[in-house]
Amino acid sequence: MTDTPPPVVELNEDECWDLLRTHEVGRLATTAGGVLDIFPITYVVDNQTLVFRTGPGTKLIELTINDNVAFEIDHYDATEGYSVVVHGQAEQLDSMGEIDIAAQLPLPSLFPTERPRFVRIHPQQVTGRRFHRA
Repeated sequence: MTDTPPPVVELNEDECWDLLRTHEVGRLATTAGGVLDIFPITYVVDNQTLVFRTGPGTKLIELTINDNVAFEIDHYDATEGYSVVVHGQAEQLDSMGEIDIAAQLPLPSLFPTERPRFVRIHPQQVTGRRFHRA
C-alpha cells in the first residue's frame, strides 16, 4: 500500500486565502449584456476581500452594469497544481476615506497604464482544489 495522495483535494477556505495572499496577478471574469470577459489584474488581499485598480474602459463599464464577478488564480509545477476561485460582488470605491485606505495597500503595479479607480471584491464564495500530478 502506498501513501499516494488522491488526485484532487478540495481546499478549505483558509487554505484558499493563504494561496490568494501568495499571488499578485489573477484573472477577473465579468459579464454584461450577455458578453463574458476575462481580464488579468494585479490585486492584494485586504481583510478577506480583494482590492485592485482599474482605469476607464470595458472592465469598469461592465462592473458598473453588473457587479457580480468571478476571480481566479492558479498554479502548476511538475508535481502538483491548484486553482482558487472567488465569486462575489465588485464595489467601486468612491468615498475619500475608502480610497485613502486602499491607496495605502501594497498593491502591485505590473502594467504601465493609468488606473485611478479602486475596486473591492466582496466574496460570497471561495473555493479551491489542489491537483496532484502523476
